[in-house]
Amino acid sequence: MANESKPKVYGFLPNEAPEFGQMLLLGLQHVLTMFPATVLVALLVGFDVGTVLTVSGLATITALLLSRFFLGKFIPLYYGSSFSYIAATIALTHAEFGVYAGDAVRLAQVGIVATGVANMIVGYVITKMGKDALDKVLPPIITGSVALVIGVTLGGAALDMASANWMVALITMLVTVALSVYLQGAGFIGLLPILLGAIVGYLVSIPYDLIDLQPVRDAAWFQIPRFTLPNFGDSRAWEAVAAIAIIAIATIPESTAHLYQISLYVDKLADDLEKKRYHLSEFIGFNLILDGLGDFINGMFGGVAGTNYGENNSLMAITRNYSGPVLVTAGIMAVLLGFVGKLSALVHSIPVAVTGGLAIYLFGVIGMQGIALIQSEKVNLFDPKELAVGAVITIVAIGGQVVGGGYVPIPVGTVFPDGLPCIAAGAVAGIILNAIFLIFPPERFGVKTRENPNS
Repeated sequence: MANESKPKVYGFLPNEAPEFGQMLLLGLQHVLTMFPATVLVALLVGFDVGTVLTVSGLATITALLLSRFFLGKFIPLYYGSSFSYIAATIALTHAEFGVYAGDAVRLAQVGIVATGVANMIVGYVITKMGKDALDKVLPPIITGSVALVIGVTLGGAALDMASANWMVALITMLVTVALSVYLQGAGFIGLLPILLGAIVGYLVSIPYDLIDLQPVRDAAWFQIPRFTLPNFGDSRAWEAVAAIAIIAIATIPESTAHLYQISLYVDKLADDLEKKRYHLSEFIGFNLILDGLGDFINGMFGGVAGTNYGENNSLMAITRNYSGPVLVTAGIMAVLLGFVGKLSALVHSIPVAVTGGLAIYLFGVIGMQGIALIQSEKVNLFDPKELAVGAVITIVAIGGQVVGGGYVPIPVGTVFPDGLPCIAAGAVAGIILNAIFLIFPPERFGVKTRENPNS
């Protein structure tokens, strides 16, 4: 048995780059992964789709190159639209699905710039105070639970898209899952399950007459995205700041969870490849600065508020491809999608049922990565205070999604007339409860911490 060779491990660490042709395919796979959610958010809140795609690519490229320049290593994350900001943005734009909201977009941009500044300030404070201070305020039970509820609350959107044609969606999902499982260790092709699954779904859609290529024929080769500047002089500018910037309370633990997740998987691949670990979780403060910079860029040029993408994290965890240069390539492709009309129309021709089939898998992986984070950090779920924090986050967020359609039914004036956004409310509730336990530790009252069998 000692002479048996180890199975070949295939994957790319953040600073590694595949060959040019492979990089294009892997970059396209990232674009396909981020495209449905990025476009859907733009359509929901009344922003220009081409602009949102272009600016998301610009934000991603900027963040990746800055991490490489200042840290000497890429932080492999894609910066796209966040579902957490939808309710707050619609409250300002009063958008109808797919209809550009005009001057209201410029008002919302003020709030997006503000949330970017808020993220950068928090990130800077964390770089000065250290990761240990953040871990007290945002321990793994919070970040893991937030990641879990993000995946679960997106489940409705995935099933809604899949319902456009259940047969196509299920075939797409099953093929993608099968490829991601059975092509492990099969070399480069094993890194392409999402792209290959999308292609199979696209082909299966043909006999169902779900593909309309007329928009591709009608689209111009070159188009200029609708870039707009924020209207800081609007009389409702401070209302926009209050409505949108507060959602950073939810996206900061979300971004933290994403970095912890990706750091965990990157270091596992490094161990398997017998290479040096990256320890990306040490740079959580810098990552939040990059996250804020991404929102600042979005707000300045007409993109929607966002965060680093759990969907693309899921893709990387499935394929073990964490290459920063590949993500830069994806960012360049996203920029081109905003300027090349036919290319954008071609990607947009992917049937909703296909993206739904992919989303069932990818959104689910987001949630499971939250559980993986809780497990890897050996959170003591036999400790009532840890259970309480995780339980409250889970029920407030998921309950708000089920009962209130994304809102906890506690209306707050004209800013949140339909109630509080459920993910933000869950995150805030967990942060407050954890803070209470920090200020009044049970040990002070003679309570003995229960033994953690996982330690």
